[in-house]
Amino acid sequence: MSNAWATQTEEQTLEKMAAAHQHDEPVPAAAAAGPAVEGVLTQTVVYGHEGARELKGFIAWPDEAEKAPPAVLLIHEYWGLNDNIREMARKFAAEGYVALAVDLYDGQVADTPEKAEALVKQTVEDDEAFKSNLRQGYQFLKDSAQAPRIGSVGWCFGGGMSLQAALLLPGELDAAVLYYGFLVQDRDRLATLDTPLLGLYGGKDSSIPTADVERFEQMLRAMKKPIEMKIYPGAEHAFANPSGTHYNPEATADAWKRTLAFLEKNLEKES
Repeated sequence: MSNAWATQTEEQTLEKMAAAHQHDEPVPAAAAAGPAVEGVLTQTVVYGHEGARELKGFIAWPDEAEKAPPAVLLIHEYWGLNDNIREMARKFAAEGYVALAVDLYDGQVADTPEKAEALVKQTVEDDEAFKSNLRQGYQFLKDSAQAPRIGSVGWCFGGGMSLQAALLLPGELDAAVLYYGFLVQDRDRLATLDTPLLGLYGGKDSSIPTADVERFEQMLRAMKKPIEMKIYPGAEHAFANPSGTHYNPEATADAWKRTLAFLEKNLEKES
């Protein structure tokens, strides 16, 4: 893997993440949809290019916004841009945000843990490509959606990418939420970080040990970086994915409330 992306610790994290998803089936679940989302418009959109290839994502926005609302860049989990992530985009739009779910897998969606693992490895091996993808997603929200402030939210693999977005866009990205994403433990790589972070982790996560989460938080606090962290003692990896085997509705509900409060504060959303 590229040295710019994966230290040995991060490679091990990817292996443990694969093990954590071994028996999962990434199917849309009733718990993901919840009540019907009204007042939200959606479409598939081209948000950038990689050479001649179009980067296509899923965008949702509130139908009756009087002016351009703040935006969130959504980064899919292990499985890719599937129906669960599209539903999350609708949920954010219902809360008053423009939500763009980017696609780091070039239109591919995994239906088995083995395929997901292969797609993750393929993606992180080309760090310039995924960095360009994230930058273009951000720029689309800034230019085409005219978002006054922009945050990122990612789950699992996408949680790690949400941190990468913050490192890529210092002085630009206004907030980043990490749902059980892998962490950077290198002080030099974190030195330029100035984006407020919210980390949401499971205390029983076999792929990202609580000790690593606590060390990350302590390091950032010592460096005077803006960080909020919540560890749910009884929750495992992917606790917020209702189609997975580790879904924890109580932790998910609390994490959603924290996410909305954090974004409202840092994206200066009008209540």
